[in-house]
Amino acid sequence: MIKNLLTLSLCLVLGSSCFAQLSADRLLTENENDPISIDIKTPRFSWQIAAGTAKNVLQSAYQIRVYTANDNKLIWNSNKASGSQSLYVPYKGPALISSSAYVWQVMIWDNKGHASPWSKKANWRMGLLSPSDWKATWIGPGYAGDTVNKPSPMFRKGITLNKTVKSAFAYITAHGLYEAQINGEKIGDAYLTPGWTSYHKRLQYQVYDVTKMLVKGQNAIGAKVGSGWYRSTLVSSPNHYGKDVGLLFQLEVTYTDGTHETIVSDGSWKSATGELRYAEIYNGATIDARMVQKDWAKPGFNDSQWAAVKVQDYGKENLVATYNEPVKKHETFKALKVITTPKGEKVIDFGQNLVGWVQVKLNGKAGDSIKISHTEVLDKAGNFYIENLRGAKAQNVYILKGGGDEYFEPHFTWQGFRYIKVEGITGDLNLANFTGVAVYSDMEPTGVFTTSNPMLNQLQHNIQWGQKGNFLDVPTDCPQRDERLGWTGDAQVFSRTASFNMNVHNFFSKWLKDVAADQNSDGSIPHIIPDVFKQNKDDENGGATGWSDVATVVPWNMYLAYGDKELLQNQYPSMKAWVDYMQKKAKNNLWNTGWHFGDWLFYSVENDLDGMSAITSKYLIAQCFYAYSTQLLINAATALGNKADADHYSLLLQQIKAAYVNEYVTPNGLISSDTQTAYTLALAFDMLPEQLREQAAGRLANNITRYGNHLTTGFLGTPYLCFALSRFGYADVAYKLLLQESYPSWLYPIKMGATTIWERWDGIKPDGSFETPTMNSYNHYAYGAIGDWMYRVTSGIDTDPDGPGYKKIIIKPTVGGKLTYANASYQTPYGKLTSNWKIEGDTFNLDVEVPANTTATVYVPDYSVNEGYRTEHIGSGSYHFTSKSFINPVKHTKP
Repeated sequence: MIKNLLTLSLCLVLGSSCFAQLSADRLLTENENDPISIDIKTPRFSWQIAAGTAKNVLQSAYQIRVYTANDNKLIWNSNKASGSQSLYVPYKGPALISSSAYVWQVMIWDNKGHASPWSKKANWRMGLLSPSDWKATWIGPGYAGDTVNKPSPMFRKGITLNKTVKSAFAYITAHGLYEAQINGEKIGDAYLTPGWTSYHKRLQYQVYDVTKMLVKGQNAIGAKVGSGWYRSTLVSSPNHYGKDVGLLFQLEVTYTDGTHETIVSDGSWKSATGELRYAEIYNGATIDARMVQKDWAKPGFNDSQWAAVKVQDYGKENLVATYNEPVKKHETFKALKVITTPKGEKVIDFGQNLVGWVQVKLNGKAGDSIKISHTEVLDKAGNFYIENLRGAKAQNVYILKGGGDEYFEPHFTWQGFRYIKVEGITGDLNLANFTGVAVYSDMEPTGVFTTSNPMLNQLQHNIQWGQKGNFLDVPTDCPQRDERLGWTGDAQVFSRTASFNMNVHNFFSKWLKDVAADQNSDGSIPHIIPDVFKQNKDDENGGATGWSDVATVVPWNMYLAYGDKELLQNQYPSMKAWVDYMQKKAKNNLWNTGWHFGDWLFYSVENDLDGMSAITSKYLIAQCFYAYSTQLLINAATALGNKADADHYSLLLQQIKAAYVNEYVTPNGLISSDTQTAYTLALAFDMLPEQLREQAAGRLANNITRYGNHLTTGFLGTPYLCFALSRFGYADVAYKLLLQESYPSWLYPIKMGATTIWERWDGIKPDGSFETPTMNSYNHYAYGAIGDWMYRVTSGIDTDPDGPGYKKIIIKPTVGGKLTYANASYQTPYGKLTSNWKIEGDTFNLDVEVPANTTATVYVPDYSVNEGYRTEHIGSGSYHFTSKSFINPVKHTKP
């Protein structure tokens, strides 16, 4: 009551009345909820506005207050600042102190004269701001013979706390992967920490609040370290970052009497090995329960037989705080059925192609060995199929200690699978003893998309599970074979779709820093990030069109999705260096040199006697992406206020497009590679003069008709194909492609039982046989880029580039494909946005919801007007629109 009266009094003093429905919610610091490891010296604050049922609500001003957490001392007051900015407002107070805690709150005013109460307080804690703040030293196993193929080392330290603990925070990282414990309990719920970065330049540390894990008196700290990305075999060789794993651990303890103590990893720690006899990313793990050192991470354990650790001489300059979401356990899957294959194998089906591992309960004699192998598919005959795993064993081995039920799950590895093969168990398998666990980065789900077509809904399901399975700290190409690498081409084509399904702001922001860190000195981008190819010549490991364009495409897509100008600013030097690389390689503005992947995995025909394989010139594609990246650089320069660069590269862009037309286009508009990809890229990237675009769209549509309404595009053409069609009046053709059920198409794999996106259009052929096993993943998200079109065209949800992050919203649904409804919702940085349309009889109904502090332009399908849409300009709130003239009166209608 007193608090409410104080708030009301403040509102009156400030000259406005508080509005009960108006509030600031979902306060974030650097896009995180109450983070505890911020090492940015000027963190940014964001919030969403709740306004109940009120419409057209915009923020007109805000006021932020920041306090120290310990003594509630006000250290910064922004005072009332005019403006609608509610995202990424920078802190402008005095210097923040390493390892210190702060709180902040915000009050807002709307455009109708209302003021909100002060928000609830949000917390954040600074990380270690300088290498000198690290008092811990790197330690490694003190025993001889530690290698990638040997048991995972364990580290421990017994400690005594003589006072009552008020707060305690553990700062941990490793060379390799770690799992740490205090008093026998796991610290945190993350896995595969510290994640994968360009370790020599950027090694993340994690911070944990361990206050409740410590007690006055005797305590113990323990940690296991696995080889992980640091020294596991990646591509074809191990030890990419070093041969020796290591641990860095620092515990900051504050006591109730105000005193402080720092406990660190140093030469007093001990090391040994235990039950984890082997753990490697591609091959799996071996656990021998007979080797368990019981209670090794609890106080009182006798470690007299353990070896003293080896102190390692590594610096701290490359250590950075973690901002992206950690990898965690998510959905669990019951074993659905046991299959006895024609070969007599015992196989369990989980019903979903997932990424993670299987938890098992076993019972047997000491020394019994149970082997679990993983695969995505069974072969044509119904047998367990692992040829497409190539060199990866993807196999976990559990050796029992005997004496009752035992529980196992692997560590420091993961598998991609729908099926497992179980060896070593006699008799029938008990399905209740096997549980599949999905593991992926803990990104917030943001998008929901459903339609009246069940196959299309399954496609959306497959796209989302392809993303889940391949977003394990880095965006990997596939999760199962001897690869699992951050392929840049896959990431760039899928990045906009990814932003609809989940909040990938921090995920991609982190990865893009490694893109810049591993960028070659000549400006080219390696094929994979983090780069473990390590070729001697940049041209052999970078500069491939469509792959290196990740440097421009992903930063711009993230800017559109989240409106984060700082992300764009941070990546701008990398964007510019990539465009400059292409300019240097070009001759007379024509880039026709170097090695390229081209339109990877395009439609091709064996024994192609009549030329039906859809081969597109790699240099034609390169010229198109040269132009596209230049355009994105211009966009970024304009957004950042860099007029000089915008003008310079605008002139270059004109020259690039002129060179393209001169080299690849006839006067009548025929493109030298007469393929869907060639016309798609020309239209999507505005490579053609205005007068040639309409006929090019017709040529594209005719090409699709020639192939029986099938697509023929590969990795680089597919993301833009339906956009090119719908933009130029062929939405009906785009829908035919989207809903095509025979090969090649998006729905063909679903007809063949897919639960994720495949690497190839025909990973399983109509006769049940497989494509070549050397390149045939069944969980490969690239072709799932169609999800972008489904959200932005079918549902019509988009952001205006002039108001990125959905500050200015576009809702422009496109009816087609015999759909009777399409519902989509999306959690924008400002709040929930929905576009739900439904055809009932002769009426088109559209319901939209627009978050506060944004505006929207709604295009209602209405062919009684010349443009084919009726335009409505609205503010926040819920709205209903109808139309009687929503059916195209002609075959093709331009938007």
